[in-house]
Amino acid sequence: MDFTHINEQGRAKMVDVTEKDETFREAIAAGTVNVSPETMRLIKSGGVKKGDVLSVAQVAGIMAAKKTADVIPMCHPLMLSAVDISFELSETEIHIEAAVKCKGSTGVEMEALTAVSTAALTIYDMCKAVQRDISITDIRLLYKCGGKSGVFRQ
Repeated sequence: MDFTHINEQGRAKMVDVTEKDETFREAIAAGTVNVSPETMRLIKSGGVKKGDVLSVAQVAGIMAAKKTADVIPMCHPLMLSAVDISFELSETEIHIEAAVKCKGSTGVEMEALTAVSTAALTIYDMCKAVQRDISITDIRLLYKCGGKSGVFRQ
């Protein structure tokens, strides 16, 4: 479904959700940050000079989800009821998952994707002094429910 609509003057506009029912909406997004074993050791031991990498990334992801409409032009401001950011660590990967919920007239996919992206960028920012070649990969929507389009599961 294409959510970008062009009005008669050829300009983009926000989708009108006035007539849409408020329903429970949930979205889960994920992404991966790839680091060296040494960087992972510093993250796990609390040895990164900027502080507790995962705690700061978690807060940054939550804050970003709440501010998605401020940075993605066609997103509606939403009253989120829950944002949860979790991490799973391997020797060289930080897997990030963000789950976002609300009751509203439009979905929370962009909020979940923004949360993951911002958490990943925060990890990069906090670790770039020790490793410049960190990569961020596989940011994607895993699940969404609510609204007319129903359930999506990757």
